[in-house]
Amino acid sequence: MKNALLNKLAIASCTACLMTAMMGSAHAEPTGYDQLSFQTEVKEEVQNDEVRASMYKKAQASTSKALATTLNTSINNAMKIAKRYPSVTVSTGQQRTYPRYDKNDKIIGWTGQASIDLKSTDFAATSQLIADLQETLVMDNLNFGVSDSKKDALEQKLMTEASRAFQQQAKNLTRAWNARGYRVVTVNLNTGNNYPRPMYGSMNMKVEAADASVPSQSFESGNSTISVTANGTIELTK
Repeated sequence: MKNALLNKLAIASCTACLMTAMMGSAHAEPTGYDQLSFQTEVKEEVQNDEVRASMYKKAQASTSKALATTLNTSINNAMKIAKRYPSVTVSTGQQRTYPRYDKNDKIIGWTGQASIDLKSTDFAATSQLIADLQETLVMDNLNFGVSDSKKDALEQKLMTEASRAFQQQAKNLTRAWNARGYRVVTVNLNTGNNYPRPMYGSMNMKVEAADASVPSQSFESGNSTISVTANGTIELTK
């Protein structure tokens, strides 16, 4: 009997501890009542400081080996020219090769394309490099944007501003609902970029003579809009 009584007391004590813990947890967490969800956004328009371009060589040959030789030679020469412009980052782009067939599904030749990608904040050097390369390569696209370093610095500033805007809106809503105060349930910060469309979609430029040079182009980079949104939920306290 004594052991049974002790067991009952132990169970009751544990149950009381569990209920106390549950009550403490309930007070620490939002109740789910008087909650408001909203979003604030801050944005800033900045001048684009980076240019990106893609250029390619397309060729045909009777054998895949001959085609590869033509494409590789062209790209290698382009990379040599690009080394004259150290302020421009050049990387190997997409490459593809596919066979050509006659009406009897017999391979009669090969077609291929190889490209290089350019990226830089030096507009003058990039423009001149593109002009040099257009004597042998074709422009695929050219577009402008904000460099990573500039974008990161601006986003850090806008995150602070978006957070302050969220808090100010929370205070405004608290007063509108005649609440004593509020506490944040959740809040998320999201970044977004609105870049202009590419300057060129696809373009072909013919060189009239083998020794003709292509003039460099003056770039107008335009602007981009960088934005940060803060969205979340607050709980009003009465």
